[in-house]
Amino acid sequence: MAGLRWRVRLAGLAAAGGFLAVALGIRVLAAGDGVLDSSGALQQYSGTALYASMVYAGVFVLAPAAGPIVAGTVAVAFCWLVELLQLTGVPAELSERSLLARLVLGVHFDPTDLAWYAMGVLPLVLVHAGVDCWRLRHRGR
Repeated sequence: MAGLRWRVRLAGLAAAGGFLAVALGIRVLAAGDGVLDSSGALQQYSGTALYASMVYAGVFVLAPAAGPIVAGTVAVAFCWLVELLQLTGVPAELSERSLLARLVLGVHFDPTDLAWYAMGVLPLVLVHAGVDCWRLRHRGR
């Protein structure tokens, strides 16, 4: 069982890295000149959804036994909490001093992001739940 948990953790880490690579790739390709550009709608919304996907994958790094509904709920709640924290101005202040803080906490509250977080997590929850159901039905065959 311990081996399975480590495989789940490594898969979560790999998935988070993959989501990050896709988000950065979209920003570079959309800019057209090889720089990271976050100014367009495609870059902003895909980045928001992929951020939430990374958080979903991160849940399995921390809690490899989590089910898809629990992981999805935790991921969306975390993202919403970070977004609502932006209303305080603390993330904006920290982002002035740190690129990492800017990437993790964001800068300005955008209510549209609340929906994009759910859109980034929901497909993963559905696929994960579908795979779990398929495994249960085909166990022992």
